[in-house]
Amino acid sequence: MSEKINEKPSGSRVNTAVRLINRVIRYMLHYYKIPFLIVVICILITAIATVVGATFPQTLIDDHITPMLESGSRDFSSLASDLIRLVCIMATGVITAFTYNRIMVNVSQGTMRHLRDDLFRRMESLPIKYFDTHAHGDIMSVYTNDVDTLRQLLSQSIPQIINSVISMIATLITMIVLNPFLTVISILTACVMLLVTANFSKLSGKYYVRQQIDNEKLRDSTNKANRYANLLMPINANIGWISYALVAIVGAVLGINGLAGVTIGTVVTFVGLNKSFTNPITQVSQQINFVVNAAAGAQRVFELMDQEPEKDEGYVRTNIWAWKHPHKAEGTITYRRLEGGVVLDDVDFGYNEDKIVLHNISLYAKPGQKIAFVGATGAGKTTITNLINRFYDIADGKIRYDDININKIKKQDLRRSLGMVLQDTHLFTGTVMENIRYGKLDATDEECIKAAELANADGFIRRLPDGYNTMLTGDGSNLSQGQRQLLAIARAAVADPPALILDEATSSIDTRTEKLVQAGMDALMKGRTTFVIAHRLSTVKNSDCIMVMEQGRIIERGTHDDLIEAKGKYYQLYTGNFAS
Repeated sequence: MSEKINEKPSGSRVNTAVRLINRVIRYMLHYYKIPFLIVVICILITAIATVVGATFPQTLIDDHITPMLESGSRDFSSLASDLIRLVCIMATGVITAFTYNRIMVNVSQGTMRHLRDDLFRRMESLPIKYFDTHAHGDIMSVYTNDVDTLRQLLSQSIPQIINSVISMIATLITMIVLNPFLTVISILTACVMLLVTANFSKLSGKYYVRQQIDNEKLRDSTNKANRYANLLMPINANIGWISYALVAIVGAVLGINGLAGVTIGTVVTFVGLNKSFTNPITQVSQQINFVVNAAAGAQRVFELMDQEPEKDEGYVRTNIWAWKHPHKAEGTITYRRLEGGVVLDDVDFGYNEDKIVLHNISLYAKPGQKIAFVGATGAGKTTITNLINRFYDIADGKIRYDDININKIKKQDLRRSLGMVLQDTHLFTGTVMENIRYGKLDATDEECIKAAELANADGFIRRLPDGYNTMLTGDGSNLSQGQRQLLAIARAAVADPPALILDEATSSIDTRTEKLVQAGMDALMKGRTTFVIAHRLSTVKNSDCIMVMEQGRIIERGTHDDLIEAKGKYYQLYTGNFAS
């Protein structure tokens, strides 16, 4: 059953592959221009040495063996001199071949290291939306599988193709000098090989592309890609042997009849040159499949590399105590105390323009107040906190932070002023002290210890084998979930932010551990504006205001007592008494 490949036309695909490989080469040259120039010079020397070795049979037969047979001379001095010269040339070729291969190993590994570093730096600058719309596995695949496809390209395919092209040119010139007539035979068979290579590479290439983009049919794509790729070498090899045989037969006929200046040495040398001329075509045809495969990987690599970084047009900055607000029109600067007051005024938002998920959200959080969001999963609770952080920009309405439109605030400063404790705590490989310091990179040891005491984490930390110097690995796998959460609270505490976001911070721990964690969070929340998202409604009873959300709207708001008295949605959630 025939299968239609959903991809660009072959001509466009070839142009895309050439453009991508050209970009890979330019990327490599950006870091390794001099080493690569040395590689090209070494390849040139290697190719010349190979051609000299291939033409030596003519010298051996015509200049030494034939004259010695005719004269009966036993003087091997000139032959020995030529042999020594040949050995020196071939040894030079071996040394330069080893040199360029060794250099290309360093160049390829170094280029991939730079590529991964640049990819990571670009990824750090991307907006949250990119990670919400791309599977994490696909992103990791770019760093592993797709970058790795460039290893073969850089370390073998590029130098092999350069070597083959230089060898072909040097061999062709030598062949033309030796005998133009026999050269025509080699060129004609080479054209046939190139035609076969072009067609089979086209067939295998499209399936190599599918290997990179189609996981569900990977086996079928790989099978077809390898089928055409593996057929190419034996076909070209047999065409090469046909060319070899034709040159030998025609050369022998010409030599026997004394035509076209062909000698025995010419025939012997020419059949060797013929193989040297056709072998590079076979080698290049084999590398073309790796090149096409690498182009498919390079496409995904550069798609990530070319993603637009998160834009930040904010200009209001913060120091320890105030927002620094420059007014360009008046040429003045005003300072607004950093307190943590947040206002959402009639905010609408949608992850896509055609689908609004938050409708007419309005709330006011005075400095130091605790605001809770409750409701079913998908009601929009976390989305509101994402908007306060400006992980996404709103579709309509306004959000003000300390009476300043958050669009005017530099994102880095805005987010630094908002502490976050999430349901999933991520710890890094490093000491406990270093993990706490992640909340404020310039924090002293004393500040970290004070934050741990505030978070109720100091007690268990000091019981660890090396206390604050205990090494954590595997995302803190040697700690309990409650201990990990206490470190997250300490991390937020060391930053000393005026506002906090607690998103399901106690949902993954048992009720007994929750009391310890809740005590740490209560200490952290004291005097700070706090937004709490929680499924356990017992943790939000003491909130200044509880927002009940449903399908992106605030349907109820008030204190715990007010909402219980109203016997609405919150009452049903709290008591489990749902009306039919």
